[in-house]
Amino acid sequence: MAVDIKNLNHNQLNDLIAKAQSRQTELRKDKVVKLREKIHALIKAEGFAFDDVFGQGRAVKGPRKSGGIVPPKYRNPADPEQTWSGRGKRPRWFNDALKAGKKEKDLAI
Repeated sequence: MAVDIKNLNHNQLNDLIAKAQSRQTELRKDKVVKLREKIHALIKAEGFAFDDVFGQGRAVKGPRKSGGIVPPKYRNPADPEQTWSGRGKRPRWFNDALKAGKKEKDLAI
């Protein structure tokens, strides 16, 4: 099936490209399924289980902590109410203090 792409307009060409990419994805998925079946058959023929060869998967280490409050690490000498944990974007007062010649350890709590 030869397609003369020189006679296609912009929309037809984009449609052809989308269909070709879709077909390419389908072929890749089919190939992966066939390969997976071959691997399972080989493992079974050798008398092993999939988990014997590749393990049980990722072990769960426990609940993940998220969104916790981190204690402040730095304090603004001009305004002790302003603190920064050292995470995320540096506050303006921190950058200004560094430009003024102070060091990070001078601002540490």
